[in-house]
Amino acid sequence: MPAGLPPAVETLIAQLRKLPGVGEKTATRYVLHLLGRDPDAAVALREALAAVSDRVRPCTRCGFLAEGDLCGFCSDTSRDHSTICVVEGVGDLLAFEKVGEYRGAYHVLGGSVSALRGITPDRLRLAELVARVDAGGIREVIVTTGADAEGETTALYIRKVLEGRAVRVTRPATGMPMGSSIEYLDAVTLMRALRGRRDL
Repeated sequence: MPAGLPPAVETLIAQLRKLPGVGEKTATRYVLHLLGRDPDAAVALREALAAVSDRVRPCTRCGFLAEGDLCGFCSDTSRDHSTICVVEGVGDLLAFEKVGEYRGAYHVLGGSVSALRGITPDRLRLAELVARVDAGGIREVIVTTGADAEGETTALYIRKVLEGRAVRVTRPATGMPMGSSIEYLDAVTLMRALRGRRDL
């Protein structure tokens, strides 16, 4: 960190460095940019951050971001709520939405099963997924966890917990290379993967 900076500036730089992909130089540049702008810009940023912290919570149904009980996807009556696309995180959901191909419901797990990282199935939103299926009206669950070992383990676990229930469990079949993260795949790859899904 550059020497001689006021403690408040150093603290802000340190907080920004905790964000993914933000190193010391980038964090310093952000802070200096903010300080060089109209003071109202910093106030607007502070208010926006406070609003997100105060008002945004996980959707009670799917786990996406919401300001009320339900997110925009769950409260949208034009979507097909008989199909649920299961994703690991919010970034994955947003990647599918950019494609514009999928018009069903979502379920955000909040990660994937990982023995190395100590993430067991009970730490994910799997019980909520089972409850949604058990409530009825769900015809298909599309499991779009990552094409890595953790994503595959999670997909197989989902298939196991939904076994015996009257719901089709599918997985995208083509276009998703092993070891890839859904969030970083291009729109065409995601669209082909979704269209070519297979039973899991």
